[in-house]
Amino acid sequence: MTLLKKYAWFVAFLSLSALASAQNVTVSNAWARASVKGQNATGVFMSLKASQGTKLVSVSSSVAMVSEVHQMSMDNNVMKMTALPNGLDLSAGSVVELQPGGYHIMLMDLKKTLEKNSQIDVRLTFQDAAGKKTQMELKVPVLIQAPTAEGSGMVHGANHQHH
Repeated sequence: MTLLKKYAWFVAFLSLSALASAQNVTVSNAWARASVKGQNATGVFMSLKASQGTKLVSVSSSVAMVSEVHQMSMDNNVMKMTALPNGLDLSAGSVVELQPGGYHIMLMDLKKTLEKNSQIDVRLTFQDAAGKKTQMELKVPVLIQAPTAEGSGMVHGANHQHH
């Protein structure tokens, strides 16, 4: 298989595996950062769009003992990462980006090394304004860097560690 064919297959894989929807939430551009042996945490990133107000209330993955929605923020010129125990609000019609340096899913106490070009399962649980919960199962590609919007290459992402 030529390099061009391999690349085309990989782009197709990203397109199919990174787009999903559950009731009123659409997920796109999902990816997880590859890890190295001995690394016990990594991040998962994606775009979330809700057609009506809802909340991402929990996350899980079979590759991690602990999965949480986190936020990175600046506090007195110090970058801090905190879990969002009450979930992440998704306003109707708005896109919420889970990306390095901002909101993201943190996978901690990894059960195995996450190899580049593999995929992992991620389960998202949403709760609507009436309190009804729905779940979405994703197969997320494991990459070293974020795919570009055009799918024609990679862009550099920040290193991510849990403290």
